[in-house]
Amino acid sequence: MSVKIKKGDTVKVIAGKDKDKEGKVLSVDAKKRRVVVEGINMITKHEKPSMSNQQGGIVNKEASIDISNVMYVHKGKATRIGYKIEDGKKVRVAKSTGEVID
Repeated sequence: MSVKIKKGDTVKVIAGKDKDKEGKVLSVDAKKRRVVVEGINMITKHEKPSMSNQQGGIVNKEASIDISNVMYVHKGKATRIGYKIEDGKKVRVAKSTGEVID
């Protein structure tokens, strides 16, 4: 089954503690079917001092959520995504409007 959400897409969370929040997709793990969304599913992580983080301490960061818990946002509304062949290329299409996404 293909992953229809890509990095950089705006998505809306439809289930879980951050339900109805929107954010930008930072990364997609297609094998595990998980996405990391900006400002969603924030966790606190204890980090040791290192070269990149001299101070160390407690850091807030986003954790991944299951891809089934997010929906693509097209023109302010959450919609499903389909595919269509246009001019010999496979393009993503918003199911609610039928418009080409990219």
